Amino acid sequence: MEQYEPDRLTPPQAAAMRRSLRNGRAAMTRRSLLRASAGGALTLGGLGALSACGIPAAGKTEGGTSAEDHSAKEKTVSFSNWTEYMDVDEAGKHHPTLDTFTERTGIKVKYTEDINDNNEFFGKIKPQLAAGQETGRDLVVLTDWLAARLIRLGWVQKLDPSHLPHAYANLSGQFRSPDWDPGRAYSYPWQGISTVIAYNKKALDGVEVKSVSDLLDNPRLKGRVGFLTEMRDSIGMTLLDMGKDPGKFTDDDYAAAIARLQKGVDSGQIRRFTGNDYTSDITSGDFAACIAWAGDVVQLKADSPDIDFLIPDSGYLTSSDNMLIPNKARHKTNAERLIDYYYEPRPAAELAAYINYVCPVDGVKDELAKIDEDAANNPLIIPDKAMQAKSHAFRSLSAKEETAYEAQFAKLTGA
Repeated sequence: MEQYEPDRLTPPQAAAMRRSLRNGRAAMTRRSLLRASAGGALTLGGLGALSACGIPAAGKTEGGTSAEDHSAKEKTVSFSNWTEYMDVDEAGKHHPTLDTFTERTGIKVKYTEDINDNNEFFGKIKPQLAAGQETGRDLVVLTDWLAARLIRLGWVQKLDPSHLPHAYANLSGQFRSPDWDPGRAYSYPWQGISTVIAYNKKALDGVEVKSVSDLLDNPRLKGRVGFLTEMRDSIGMTLLDMGKDPGKFTDDDYAAAIARLQKGVDSGQIRRFTGNDYTSDITSGDFAACIAWAGDVVQLKADSPDIDFLIPDSGYLTSSDNMLIPNKARHKTNAERLIDYYYEPRPAAELAAYINYVCPVDGVKDELAKIDEDAANNPLIIPDKAMQAKSHAFRSLSAKEETAYEAQFAKLTGA
């Protein structure tokens, strides 16, 4: 039985949180890789309320809790998202796709960029959700592992498929059935986040890089290789290189991946573990090659002809940020209409053209080409079938596994 122990944080969880806030995807802006995000103050109200065994649901373990839906009478929807994760006009004052949604439906969107970090935001909404109260939000965007936790706790509502015809029809196959939400009963992706290998052609100086093994084993790259402080990305890419599936690995597989990376640390092959500050290392040539996030690489390639990326034959990691409707949301139907709107090709294309992450919407390429042909032909934004086939997701972890794995990774990185 899971136990609830307020304000208690295991050392591995604390280290993981500090790492995420300082260096991980939490430190990334969603549009500009060159500007650090605000990042929030770390509080024990976030993951700190989790013991090694987690939090019990507020009277439910699945299915969520609805409230009276006021959508018909109250033409509004409250949408919380990450910073720099929405299209804006040239003046930076309006969000064109949201404006179009309102013009079409009459539903006004209260759009708030109040998510700077998954754990920090969890701390904001946890007290209300745990008490069975509304959060004041109808729609939130959370990274897959936290989305999985809220679903497991019964803190988000099951979606009504009849309100999501475009989402159901147009969701890309690679995002259709994560192990934490099979069939997407509770969530739909906002954007995908791919983990690839980035390299600096000039810094490589003729060294051929095709795999994670090349990063770890080629002596000509010693001290010029970077891995990420995000455990799932670095371990997941290493597992793939070892012929293991990140979606099905065992404790022994994880330990072997840690040992593989530890050898790289001990030998000096790995220069350091970073968050998105690797962008300055790869641009300057301090890193000849590194594990990187595709959204950054799109921007880096646009700014520097020396920067490029590769997808190893073994595959790559894909995670997602996901739209969910919290328990007791007042405007569930309006929120579902907004989710569905972003699965229409035109709004999806406008969003993808601006933020440059992996678009989870099939059939968007032609619309995107009308806006930005280069983006439409960029496999980091619109993966082709061959690239989709190489995509892998890191499996869900139990609370016990998360504590153990983070402890091992923290020791590896010195966090």
